[in-house]
Amino acid sequence: MKRAAKTNPRYTALVSMLKEASRVNESGVWREIAKRLETPSKNFAEVNLSKISRYAREGETVIVPGKVLGSGILESGIAIAALNFSDSAASKIKDANGTCMTIEDLVKNNPEGKKVRILR
Repeated sequence: MKRAAKTNPRYTALVSMLKEASRVNESGVWREIAKRLETPSKNFAEVNLSKISRYAREGETVIVPGKVLGSGILESGIAIAALNFSDSAASKIKDANGTCMTIEDLVKNNPEGKKVRILR
């Protein structure tokens, strides 16, 4: 059985960018995110704000290799990077003085991948 390739050009470009960042900066976190994004999209993470609030501390950066959903309350300012955000999640994050960013932006701002927590 032949394995289907990704058809979304954003995902293929992101995976290759993450692998390149992993090689150049010798950072294992980008390799791990690339590995998770190479799986079928039905296996992508869907994380609620309640889980992010439980496991992340204020001032920390969280990366979600999938979508952030708006169920729950976010009480502190956390920087969250993900493939997609639901509308309610984005508004709740901004109301809590947090930041929403794409994974591409996080790689540009933090190429070494220091102090990044992966949530699934």
